[in-house]
Amino acid sequence: MFGGYGIYLDDVMFALVADDTLYLKADEVSSVQFEDKHLPPFEYNKQGKFVKMSYYLAPEDIYEDPDTALEWGRLAVDAALRNKSKKP
Repeated sequence: MFGGYGIYLDDVMFALVADDTLYLKADEVSSVQFEDKHLPPFEYNKQGKFVKMSYYLAPEDIYEDPDTALEWGRLAVDAALRNKSKKP
């Protein structure tokens, strides 16, 4: 697919790592928080076309502050759970 690694909580993928970069799951509810921080979505090239996924670059401050990491992690897990509940 994109050549990265998925990060799961139970059976729900809430983050991915590609090229040593962490991206967090987002949806229509949470993506504004990523966009407000000017964090780009994950994209990869598939046969000459760029494909955007619903994962955004993780903010740098999560690496320095465990409380911030937990906040953003919960945001990503919540988005992944909402996405899972939409699927049949």
